[in-house]
Formats: sequence, C-alpha cells, structure tokens
Amino acid sequence: MIFRMLTVVSIVLLNGSSVIAHSMDTVRIAGWSKPISEITNILAEPDKGFFKTENIKMVYVPGTGGGSAIKNMLSGAADVAFTDPASFYQALDKGESLFAIYNIYPQNVFNVVSPVGSGISEPQDLKGKKIGVYSLSSGPRQNLQILLHQVGLTEADVTIKVTGLLNFAPVIQGQVDATAATDTGLYVGKLKGLGDINVINVGDTLNVPSDMFVVTKEYYLANKNLLKRFLKAYRDSAAWMIKKPEEAAKIAISRSINGRNEAVNLAIIKLRNISAQSETTRRKGLGHFDVDLLQKGADTFKNLGLIEAKLDMNAVIKTDLIPN
Repeated sequence: MIFRMLTVVSIVLLNGSSVIAHSMDTVRIAGWSKPISEITNILAEPDKGFFKTENIKMVYVPGTGGGSAIKNMLSGAADVAFTDPASFYQALDKGESLFAIYNIYPQNVFNVVSPVGSGISEPQDLKGKKIGVYSLSSGPRQNLQILLHQVGLTEADVTIKVTGLLNFAPVIQGQVDATAATDTGLYVGKLKGLGDINVINVGDTLNVPSDMFVVTKEYYLANKNLLKRFLKAYRDSAAWMIKKPEEAAKIAISRSINGRNEAVNLAIIKLRNISAQSETTRRKGLGHFDVDLLQKGADTFKNLGLIEAKLDMNAVIKTDLIPN
C-alpha cells in the first residue's frame, strides 16, 4: 500500500514537471568570425549559462565578415546577424527589410596598418599600394573603402589582397604594403613581430560603431519576447566580461580557437570591453545606439557612392527590446 502511494506520488510529480517544463528556444547567431577570444562572452555559454538562464539554446554560426553574417541570416542559416554598420547599410540599400536591435561595439575599432618604411602615413598615401583584408565581406574592408573615398580614391586605385584571419603575416613578410585590421588584430600583429608601424584609425574619419545585432523585420515582429530575452542574456554576458576579464581570459583558453595564451586573451578581452562602452552606453546602458552617429554614417556612405538609397536610421533602429 505504501509502495503504491509512493508510486502514485512519483507519477504526479513527474507529470507535474512535464506540464510546467518548457522546451528551450533556439537562437542562432550568424557571426562575422570564427570562435575567437574577443567574443568569449558568447563562447563561455557552456560555462556561464547566460542564455540558458533565459531559456535559450544559443548556437554560434561562424562567418567570414559582417557581410557573410547577414548573408547567413537571410539564407535561413541563422536568426540574428552579428554584423557591422557598413554591411547593414549595404543590405538595406539592396532592399532588405532589416532592423538593428543592439549596439554591440559602439566604438569604431578599424584601422589600416603599415610598416614605417612603406611611406604610408595618411589615407592618400594608399594610392598604388597592395592592401590586405580579412575577407571581401569584412568590416575592415568596408572601412577601408571609407578611408579611400574620403580622399578621392577608390579600390581601383589600390590592389586588394584577401589574407584571411591572420592578416598581419603578409605585412611582416612584405607581401602587402598595408593591412586593414582592428585594434585586437593590431595587438596580435605586434606580438608576432610587427615592427615600427604607422596606424590610420578609421574612427578619426567616421566613428560609427563596429558591430551590431541585426534581424529581419519579419523575425523581429514574430519574436519580440524571445529577442528581448536574447538581448538580456547577451547584455549580461557582456557585463560579466567587462567585470571579470580575468575569468573570461581563462575560459577563452578552451573555448576559442586562438586563445591558448591567457595573457594575450586578457589583453584582447580588455580591448573589446573598451569598444563595448561609450558615452551613450554609460548614460543609457550597454547596447544603446547613438542614432545620429549611425545616420551620419549612412549619409556618408551615400555621399561617397557606396550606397544609392537615402537611408533613415530612425526607421530601422529598434531600441524597445534593449534591457534596462
């Protein structure tokens, strides 16, 4: 009798659990890169569970630049694109219905780096030079275009060479005169033997954000609750990495493809933490946009002939899902 009662109680508990349990929602992030140390806050999900806390199974889909992130999202391979404003502008210009929903890195981290002996110290010095880029759909390549156009040049005035993720090796070896890169890439390049250099920072020309989360209009309208939980999880992961970069650097050793050196991880993570914060985020919180700055970026792209349409950033930037 006692056994039967215990059995019934067990069945009730199990049934009750099955009633209240919810299957996890899946959100696939189309990244601009492979799983590298600067996105440790995402890669640390198995260890920290920020997305799991919000009942989300997060899947990271590697890419080869911001353009590839949007392409993977539009093809159905992902739900959210981790992409740059240039790729966002160009997709909108092609007629895609997209919304930017979170400002991942409000600081511009792109640059063009060259050895002192190359004679490149200003954007106009790039004429006739060989320039390495991570990929043709990457943020560094898009920002290189900004620099060129600002001084009346186009890519026809230079030779572009795709060099891959470790794009400083060709500079060190003399295969290219300069490379379009980022702050973290420059740090690694110095460790690998990059000597005396000149650095042209794109932010000095146009300080638009480096990366944002972008979704299709259709996905945004159909998944607001899910996206709100997703952004909270991401915000919490970013806040954790800002607060505990040393812990993140340790986790990056096993979670990132380039994170074997903990000290290097820490330096890269600290650089990325800086780029995740701005005057706007200090006033409003992580993830918030400076819409006027993004509008200036869109207008600049049109004036430079990089896009044809007149874009209205107020119509395509949504801030209602950013966590408080």
